Amino acid sequence: MLCARLGDDSLGDLILTDLGLEGVDTTLVNRAPGAKSSFSSVYVDQTGERQIVNFRGSGLAEEPDWLENAPKPDAVLVDSRWPAGAIRALELARAWDVPGIVDAESPAEEAVLARASHVAFSRDGLMSFAGDQQIEAALHAADERLPGWVSVTDGGKGAFRVDAGGMKHAPAFPVETKDTLGAGDIWHGAFALALAETSDEGHATRFANAAAALKCTEFGGRKGCPDRDALQRFLKENT
Repeated sequence: MLCARLGDDSLGDLILTDLGLEGVDTTLVNRAPGAKSSFSSVYVDQTGERQIVNFRGSGLAEEPDWLENAPKPDAVLVDSRWPAGAIRALELARAWDVPGIVDAESPAEEAVLARASHVAFSRDGLMSFAGDQQIEAALHAADERLPGWVSVTDGGKGAFRVDAGGMKHAPAFPVETKDTLGAGDIWHGAFALALAETSDEGHATRFANAAAALKCTEFGGRKGCPDRDALQRFLKENT
């Protein structure tokens, strides 16, 4: 189920129609009268790398009270765009005793991160939060400040996490990259799915790395997302 904020504009109509075709439950999408929905313009270069210019919307709902109507899920995934909503969703995850995961881009408020059971930073998000340009030092600093489990994704270099035994590295899967758009979002979605299915963090990280790698072999953001069968075949071929 998607809990999100949209305007009552034509772009909001387009977003909901597209998600409906994918079978996404949008019952708890809030549409504010007179508001403008967020959207992004994306530029992809010949190597598959992308640059995103985002309009964050205007007039969108601020109070998260309507999130109380959400049914209990197996995991909760939030980003850092709407702090009030992220905080309430993570509080609900804690009350439900399910994983509460933050996709931590910059800027990420500590009030949000501190309520998560799992924080998965982007590299820029980690550097902004920890104030250090070295992955290991920054990740350990974040681990000391936050009560939950922490990790960081670093594109083609894979993902790094802090476990009981110290920092661990999960290498990226080598693939021919056509388009990186959406790879981070798909990584976080796959990671949340694996935790919801009671995987440990190590397996969930590898599962997410595989999903993101497969996405990069196809052009398009969500349209390049692999299905479960393709992902399982890829993992079996890369054991």
